[in-house]
Amino acid sequence: MTTLAEGTEAAQATAHSFPGLDPAPRSYQSWVADETIEDYALRYAPASHRRWSPATITHTALGGISFLALEAIGAALTLSWGVQTTVIAVLLASVFIFIVSLPIAYHAARANVDMDLLTRGAGFGYIGSAITSLIYASYTIIFFALEGVIIGQALNMAFGLPLPLGYLLSALVILPVASRGMTAISRFQLITQAAWIGLAILPFLAIAWATEPAVVGQWLASPGPEMSMLSLGAAIGVLCALTLQIGEQVDYLRFLPPPQATTKLRWWGALILAGPGWILIGGTKIIMGSFLAWLAINDGVTPAIAAEPIGMFRHAYEYMFQPVTALILATVYVLIAQIKINVTNAYAGSLAQSNLFLRLARYHPGRLVWLLFHVSVSCALMMMGVFSTLEAVLAIYANLALASLGAIFADLAILKPLHLSPRRIEFRRAYLPDFNPVGCCGMAIGGLVGLALFLGVTGPLAQAWSAPIAFAVSLLVATLLGMFRKGHGYSARTPHDFGHAKSCDCAICSHGYEPRDMVYCTFYERPICSLCCSLEPHCRDFCKRPPIPRPEVVDAQAPSVRLHRVPPRMGQRIWQIVAVFITLMAMLGCLFLAARLLSDRLHEPQLATNFLLGAAPLIGLVAFWIVMAHERRRLTEENLLGALQRLGATQHELAIRQRLAAIGEVSAIVSHELRNPLGTISSSVEVLSRHPGLGPEADEDVQRIRRNITRCSRIIDMLLDFAREGAHETMPVDLKAWLRALISEHPAHGSISLTVPEGMHLRCDPARLQFAICNLLENGWQAAESVVVADHVPRLQLRAMRQGDHCIIEVEDNGPGLPAEIRARAFDPLVTTKPSGVGLGLPLVRRVAQMHGGDAWIQRTGPGGTIMRVSIPEAEG
Repeated sequence: MTTLAEGTEAAQATAHSFPGLDPAPRSYQSWVADETIEDYALRYAPASHRRWSPATITHTALGGISFLALEAIGAALTLSWGVQTTVIAVLLASVFIFIVSLPIAYHAARANVDMDLLTRGAGFGYIGSAITSLIYASYTIIFFALEGVIIGQALNMAFGLPLPLGYLLSALVILPVASRGMTAISRFQLITQAAWIGLAILPFLAIAWATEPAVVGQWLASPGPEMSMLSLGAAIGVLCALTLQIGEQVDYLRFLPPPQATTKLRWWGALILAGPGWILIGGTKIIMGSFLAWLAINDGVTPAIAAEPIGMFRHAYEYMFQPVTALILATVYVLIAQIKINVTNAYAGSLAQSNLFLRLARYHPGRLVWLLFHVSVSCALMMMGVFSTLEAVLAIYANLALASLGAIFADLAILKPLHLSPRRIEFRRAYLPDFNPVGCCGMAIGGLVGLALFLGVTGPLAQAWSAPIAFAVSLLVATLLGMFRKGHGYSARTPHDFGHAKSCDCAICSHGYEPRDMVYCTFYERPICSLCCSLEPHCRDFCKRPPIPRPEVVDAQAPSVRLHRVPPRMGQRIWQIVAVFITLMAMLGCLFLAARLLSDRLHEPQLATNFLLGAAPLIGLVAFWIVMAHERRRLTEENLLGALQRLGATQHELAIRQRLAAIGEVSAIVSHELRNPLGTISSSVEVLSRHPGLGPEADEDVQRIRRNITRCSRIIDMLLDFAREGAHETMPVDLKAWLRALISEHPAHGSISLTVPEGMHLRCDPARLQFAICNLLENGWQAAESVVVADHVPRLQLRAMRQGDHCIIEVEDNGPGLPAEIRARAFDPLVTTKPSGVGLGLPLVRRVAQMHGGDAWIQRTGPGGTIMRVSIPEAEG
C-alpha cells in the first residue's frame, strides 16, 4: 500500500482537483448512525464491534439452519424421484456445497466483510457485484417466503387461522429481533437453541420407540422411480440452489474475532461449523424430511399433507402422544424453527438489499427500511403460492446462483492462491473499478449457458444437469480470464495509507472509523468514510478517471465552437441502447418463462413468439428513453462538475493572490526593518571572530551565527521577490550549456544527470529562472537524501524536452514522495514539509514560470520519487 497512486492520482489531484470546494455535511437518520441497529450493513465489521466469542458466533450461525424448508425439499424430491435418488443426490450435493462454501467463509472471516463486500473484491467490481447482491437478496426473499408459508400452514392446521393472516403474522413476528441486529439475534438464537434441538430429536425418538429398526431399511428400499442420470441431475439441480446459504452464514462469520485473539482450533472450528459445516446438519435434515414424508404416506397420510412440515412432524409426534398433543408440539416446533430461520433470512436480506440499492440509487435510508421492504415482498410471494412451485422455483434459481458462485469460487480458491488476483479483499468504491470482466463475464456466460440448457436446447439430460454445468462454465471462464489478465482490473487506484492511526474522522459525516473503512477523496481532498464515498453523487468517480493532458499551449486561431457532422458519442449511445434493449428483452423472456412453468395455459410456442415480438417495439422505446435520460443526467452533472471546478479554481487562485498581496505589502517593511539589524549583527560577528582570545567553542558559536544570518538573508530575498512587481529583463540562452553550468555549481553535481536535446534555446530572465531550477534541485536532493534504506543512493535527473512551442524542464528525484495532504497544496504560500522552511520556494518557482508565460506543476509523486515540471516558451530560431 502506498501513499499515492503512481502518476494518475497525482496528476489528477494537481491538474483537476477542487481545492476550493468543501464537502456538504451529511447527517443520517438516528437508526443509520446507531450501529447496534445498522450493524455495519455497508461496512466491514471493525475490531471494536467483533466482541463475540467463536462459540457464540457458532451457536448464532447454526441457529439459522433450523429452516424446515429443508425437510420440505426432501419430501418433494422423494415424491418426485424416489428415496434412493434423493439420498444419493443429498450426499453428492452436500460434498459440493461444503467445498464451494469453504473459501467463501474463510475470506469473509479474515476480511470481516459480508457476502456483498466480498464479491466486490472477488472479481466483480463495485457495480458488477450488484448482480450478485440481487441474486443473494432474491435467495433470502424466496426462502423467507417458503418458511413463512410453513408457519401459515401450521397456524391454519392448529388454530384454523386463515392462511393470509398466518402469512402476515409470520412476517411481522420477526421484526423486533431482526431489527436489532447481531446483538439481539445472537441472544434469541441462544435462548431458543435447546428447545429447537429437543423438539427436533423427539419425533425420531418416538418413531424408534414405536417401530422396528427395520423401518429404515424399508424406507431405503421403498419402490419409486428408477434412479438415472436424468433424475439424479434434476434432484441435484434443486439442492444446488442451497449453496447460497453460505451468504447467510457469512453475515455472522464476519464478526469472528481475529485468529490471534483466540486459539487456532477454536477459530477454525467456528469457521467450519458456522460456515460450510451448515450442510452437515442441513443435509441430514433433508434426509429426515424424506424419511418422515415416506413414513406418513405409508401410514395413510395424503402426499399433499405429508409434504408439509407441519403434517410430517404431527404424524411423527403421534407415535408418542395423543393427536391433540402431537399437533400442539408440532406447531410449537414449527414456530420456533421457522422464526429462528426467518430472523436470519430477514437480517441477511436487509444487508443484501442495502448494498444493492446503495449502488443503484446512491441512497441509504437505513437497514430498517430495507428490512420492511424485504418482509413486504416476501409476503407478496406467500400470497402468490410460492410453496406449491418449490421445485420449479429452485431449479430456475439454481442456474443463476451457481453461475455467480462459480466465478466467486474461481477467484477465491484458484486465482488468489496462484497470486493472479490481489489477496486483499477490497470493498471501497474509491479503489474499485465499476466492472471486473473476470467475475462478470464468468457469471454471465455461465448463467446464459445454464438457462439455455434448462430450456431444453440440448435435450433432457443436459436440462437436468444445467445448474452444475452453469457452475463449471462460470468457473472455467473466470479462471481463464483471470490467468489472461494476471491481476489487472481489480483495482482502480492504489489505496491511501493512513499510517498507524486507530481511528480517522470522516470529513462529510464527522464520525470516526478505522482506517480500513476510510478513503482519501481526491474530489474534496479530504479523508471520508466508505459509506459517504458510496453515497457521493457529485464526483462521478472523479478519483478513478484517467488523467487529462494539461493544455500547455492554447491555439489562438482555433474556433471557440466545434461543429460535428455526427453528434459526439453517437456510437457509444447506440451500443448502450442495444445493450439495454437486449437486457430488458432477456428479463421479459425470463418472466414469461417463469409464468409458463407456473401455468398450463402458456405452453403454446406461438404465444411466446407473439408476446415477445409484440413487446419488442415498446421495449425498444423504453431502452432509448433510459439511455437518453442517463445521457442528459450525465451531461448535466458534467456541466455542474465543470462549474464547480472553475469555481473552486477561482476561489483557490483568489485566496492565493490575497495571501501573496498581504505578503508583498509586509515584505518590503519587514525586509527594511531586518536588513539593518542583520547588518549590525554581521559586522559585530566579524569583529568578534578576529578577537585573539576566542576558543574553539566560541568559533563554533560564531559559525552558527553566520549560518543563521545567511538563512535570514535568504528569507528576506524571497520576501522581496514576492514584493517585486513589473517587467523582468530577458535574454536568449543556450539551454544545454546554461543548465550544465548551473549543475556544476551544485554541491551534489556528481549525482545529477542531465538530458537536454541539442539546439534548444530559451528567452528568459536567467537570474530568476536559475533561482527556480536551483530551488527544485535543492528540494529534490533533500528528498533523495531523506530516504533511510540500505543500498539507497540519492540521485537527481534534470531533463528538458519539447512540447509544442514550449520547453519542459523536468527534475526527478528518488525520494519518498510527497504526502497527499501536502501535494494538493504544494504551490500555496507558507506550505512546507521542512521544519525550518517558510514555504515560499515552490510558489516562487510557479511565479517565475508564469512570468515567462508558462507554468509549474507536479507530474508524479509516490514511493519511487517525485517529478517536478516547469514549462517555458521556447525561443524561435
